[in-house]
Amino acid sequence: MPYKERDINKLYYTMGEVTEMFDVNASQIRFYEREFEILQPKKNKKGNRLFTQNDISNLKIIFNLVKEKGYTLQGARDYLRSNKGEAKENQRVINSLEKLKTFLIEVRDNL
Repeated sequence: MPYKERDINKLYYTMGEVTEMFDVNASQIRFYEREFEILQPKKNKKGNRLFTQNDISNLKIIFNLVKEKGYTLQGARDYLRSNKGEAKENQRVINSLEKLKTFLIEVRDNL
């Protein structure tokens, strides 16, 4: 049986890593933390924010609603309150489609 590399999933991401993921300033992440109650990163003794995978997925949902779908902050908050499960399912589908797109691009480039 051949050796298979495992994907390494981090438990916590720093603010710097999250800002690189989303290509935004730290102030925007902190602003969304104040505006949306579903975003609750943990803080260590120094006060540094530590984001879990759940926080990252919530941020993806928020960015999708605000940046791509054009919701206002109040509209995004209301949508998340009433349709949280639907928003998470939609984001899961978007993530899988993005993975498929990158795979297909790799296949095309290797041809």
